[in-house]
Amino acid sequence: MDSVAVHSNVAENDQDMWEGGKTPFKASYGKLMMWYFLVSDAFTFAGFLIAYGTLKFSVPTWPLPDFVFSSLPGGITHAPLIFVTIMTFVLIASSVTMVRAVQEGHRENKNGVVFWMGMTILGGAAFLGCQAWEWTTLIGGENMTVTTNPFGSHVIDGVYLDDPHGHPYEASIQPESFHAGETYLIHKDHETDKWIQRRYQTSEGQVGVQEFGPKAFGALFFFITGFHGFHVFSGVLFLLIIMVNAASGIYAARKNGYEMVEKIGLYWHFVDLVWVFVFLAYYLL
Repeated sequence: MDSVAVHSNVAENDQDMWEGGKTPFKASYGKLMMWYFLVSDAFTFAGFLIAYGTLKFSVPTWPLPDFVFSSLPGGITHAPLIFVTIMTFVLIASSVTMVRAVQEGHRENKNGVVFWMGMTILGGAAFLGCQAWEWTTLIGGENMTVTTNPFGSHVIDGVYLDDPHGHPYEASIQPESFHAGETYLIHKDHETDKWIQRRYQTSEGQVGVQEFGPKAFGALFFFITGFHGFHVFSGVLFLLIIMVNAASGIYAARKNGYEMVEKIGLYWHFVDLVWVFVFLAYYLL
């Protein structure tokens, strides 16, 4: 008799488990789907960054980020990684405002949610503006494209036979020297639309011409940062839509702690975290 009762209780418990009344890990279906998406997207970014690292450490002429990313608005140069550091700070700050929006949602404070989501949108838009300036500078000012990379690194010591304008040094002028590992930039004459590739002489007496850097550098930069920028742009659009919905009172009527705000918050934190790895891999290593 007892065994029959136990079997009956187990059967009832199994039936309750499959009724869908209890959410796994105390997370809603929407949150679980967001986590699944973020995990799969993390694998995508990981593949891109691993490919970048593999190519970088296998090519001796890979340019140094300190030399490539050294410009600031206003014509300021020789400021390595300052601008991208500002970009990173802006994006991380927007993650903090997103946390505040989620907190206000748990308190069912509609005005607080709208305000902090608006601040997050401003941070995301500022990051996109910074990225647009960086791309414009590299493409328009330094002629770097997906297929052309004017940045390279020396693999041997030597001296230049031509000045930065491509003209031979005069006898009274001391030629500029270079060392292995130093980065150079091949300029383009906008009047003649020709590249200025300086001739050089190595310490062994061999004469050569500066070559373009590895194509993969520019291609991977625009692809990886562009793919991340697309995520930020999509996030800003979603944030704007959800902020408008929150202001209209749709989420307040649901009485679920503004769960939609929390879900978009997970996405935004993921975008910020990915940028930290992009910043580490592409700009610091």
